[in-house]
Amino acid sequence: QVQVVESGGGLVQAGASLRLHCAASGSSFGIAAMGWFRQFPGQEREFVAHINWSGDTTYYADSVKGRFTISRDKGKNTVYLQMSDLKPQDTAIYYCAATRFFTGCATPWISGSWGQGTQVTVSS
Repeated sequence: QVQVVESGGGLVQAGASLRLHCAASGSSFGIAAMGWFRQFPGQEREFVAHINWSGDTTYYADSVKGRFTISRDKGKNTVYLQMSDLKPQDTAIYYCAATRFFTGCATPWISGSWGQGTQVTVSS
């Protein structure tokens, strides 16, 4: 019922900042949490960060902790991923997901709503 669309990706140099956007539409009142994931070429999708809809709980992968910040705007039904000090290793397709059920790290994201992804490329 909920659809999400990512935007804001692009090509930047190492050390630059980039802000990703994820807009939710549809039955957004049912959203319990949203998260960001990324997929490297030839690898499985991995977790980046998530935030519950109340905005009082966030969690980050160790690889991005201290550099990335996830936030949400309930009025705009939008979540953001502010990425700083980008590294070539951050190059990936970034996906946004929304879930109706939030249980922290055990959240069943695979059963949620996913966007089509936005490409982030960081050059050396």
